[in-house]
Amino acid sequence: MILGPGIITANVDNDAGGITTYSVAGAHYGYGLLWMLPLVVLALILVQEMSARLGIVTGKGLADLIRERLGIRATAVLLGLLVIANLANTVSEFAGVAASMEIFGVTKFLSVPLAAVLVWVIIVKGSYKGVERVFLVASLIYLTYVVSGFLAHPVWKDVLTATVTPSFRFDAGYVTLFVTVIGTTIAPWMQFYQQASIVDKGLKPADLPYERLDVLVGSIFAVLVAAFIVIACAATIFAGGLTIETAKDAALALRPLAGPYASSLFALGLLNASVFSAAILPLSTAYVVCEAFGWDAGVDRKLREAPVFFGIYTALIVLGAAIVLLPIRSLVQAMMASQTLNGVLLPVILIVMLILISDRRIMGRFANGRVLNFISGAVVVVLILLTLLLLALTVFPGLGAVFSAA
Repeated sequence: MILGPGIITANVDNDAGGITTYSVAGAHYGYGLLWMLPLVVLALILVQEMSARLGIVTGKGLADLIRERLGIRATAVLLGLLVIANLANTVSEFAGVAASMEIFGVTKFLSVPLAAVLVWVIIVKGSYKGVERVFLVASLIYLTYVVSGFLAHPVWKDVLTATVTPSFRFDAGYVTLFVTVIGTTIAPWMQFYQQASIVDKGLKPADLPYERLDVLVGSIFAVLVAAFIVIACAATIFAGGLTIETAKDAALALRPLAGPYASSLFALGLLNASVFSAAILPLSTAYVVCEAFGWDAGVDRKLREAPVFFGIYTALIVLGAAIVLLPIRSLVQAMMASQTLNGVLLPVILIVMLILISDRRIMGRFANGRVLNFISGAVVVVLILLTLLLLALTVFPGLGAVFSAA
């Protein structure tokens, strides 16, 4: 009865962009980035636990708390950036739907509208409990990547060695991927969605131990899936000396290297992740905007009870799907723009979360102590520095030459 928000939030982060990142990491650098994933899961658990604690103790969403702390004008600026970033992310999710179904011979002009209608009906016509069950089943479908990893027949001794042996390469591609893996695993929208979902579910302080378990299980499962995506591509594409640029490329490349089953399972995982995320990202945005301005919100509400909430959700779905159907050669610019905006937002959101979680007037006995504040602060500083590095590499690509020269 408690599990759900943590598992769903962590797994949605393995969206089309995340799968592409992990696929390229394995295809270009083999097992060379596996060692960082245990560190990533620790950071993810820490940040998501603070988000869960804030939601359970205050009974308010993160946008609501930020408005109370920063005021309506600053909140509106942050929300504007978040909405634009989430729209760009939604576009990339529908692009993932199109790419995955094209592998099975289905045109995007059929797959994208069907996916848009499906996610709209699930959210607008469903209850919170029903929607959560659908999302939990979708989370289990990520196991297809685990199966694909085994079908790739990796050398498990090499996998284990790479996982426990830190290594670093000072070349532009490696540094960019290193930072992108961090950025794609901990995104600003996650904190807003998980906290809003916890409030919508009605969890109380007595439920905190169970919600911590929810966060723990979700974070470990999500990063485990990411590891198997890296392993599948490293054992086949990297070992075969091939290169890829997208998750679709990875699925197609697996067919001659690991067999049709591995390729189909990889494509099915991409489809599931894209549809799953295409439902959650607009939902997260609708929660955030309505919380910030005090409008009624919640999946359990009827359309007439929360017209703005469902209106925002519907608008993002329609826009995201429509943009993918336009005759655009590449959606890379939209994805890069969303990544840049996430880079701008994440440091601010993490700092505000630390301020809120340390305030005993808000959190009472559930506030961070000195030790936890030191650990959380150190992790947040590292995440901010890495995010700023990613932002710098995105805005100023020429900086990559500095790392290559080093």
